[in-house]
Amino acid sequence: MKYPWGTERRLHTYSDYFRQKFGERVQKITIDAGFTCPNRDGTCGTGGCTFCDNRAFNPSYNDPQKSIADQLRQGMEFHRKRYRRATRYLAYFQAYSNTYDDLESLKARYEQALAFPGIIGIVVGTRPDCVDREKLDYFQQLSRRCYVVVEYGIESLNDHTLTRVNRGHDVRKSLWAIKETARRGIRTGGHMIIGLPGESRTDFLEAARELSQWPLDMVKFHQLQIIRGTPMAAEFMEKPGDFLHFTLDEYLHLMMEIVELLNPSMVVERIAGEINPGMGTGPGWGIRYDAVLRAFEQLLERHDSWQGKQYKTRT
Repeated sequence: MKYPWGTERRLHTYSDYFRQKFGERVQKITIDAGFTCPNRDGTCGTGGCTFCDNRAFNPSYNDPQKSIADQLRQGMEFHRKRYRRATRYLAYFQAYSNTYDDLESLKARYEQALAFPGIIGIVVGTRPDCVDREKLDYFQQLSRRCYVVVEYGIESLNDHTLTRVNRGHDVRKSLWAIKETARRGIRTGGHMIIGLPGESRTDFLEAARELSQWPLDMVKFHQLQIIRGTPMAAEFMEKPGDFLHFTLDEYLHLMMEIVELLNPSMVVERIAGEINPGMGTGPGWGIRYDAVLRAFEQLLERHDSWQGKQYKTRT
């Protein structure tokens, strides 16, 4: 059986999306271009999000002291060993808020990446409060000559949670940014965290229903991973009862329910996340993402489940 996205897999996966679009594997290479965030520099707060430490996610070749070209070169060398079939790449501006600067400075960074051989486009990770109409108009123009995704950290659809984690923006801002991006024809992504303190299974399922009505092309889910030394790690030690503790099996069953509610047109980039070894505290699963995804797809098969099985449009 083929599903609405044109494959026999029960999930609209990122890898299949790229094979359909480009005819081959396309690999993202992360870049740390030296940005910061408005809730770090005092614009809307200090200290950053309580869960955040980008060192937990950045690969070893990411260093803002290195040029963008050097990071891309080293990233390609790394991925050619791991994914031998990849010949084309996307520059992924990942660390912190990658639209948080004046437009001319942003253009200079993006163009450095696009000029590097083998790079066919950019993915720009940012916050909903770090874009404006001028920047989005630029992305609209850029998307006419190369592949562009603007990926927003939504994290939660509860304002009280966003306040608790020191996010510095509300849900309404997330929806504004996503609508403004999508209506310009720019590919639009969203990132959600499953397990932020004070949230419940009901919250996660309702978020899936709501997100499915938003004009998102792609969505990425990460389980909450508590990073050593962050304010959230201290909160976890102080109030462990405010956090849900998922075994891998429990998390995969929850994700199955979430995925069934998702709009089948959305590409699911990830259903879980990984952090660098030694950076986490609290319970972990001890397996790589590839194995998590395989286990998840096997679970979908056993339960005759698939993305969008319970999806409903709102009238």
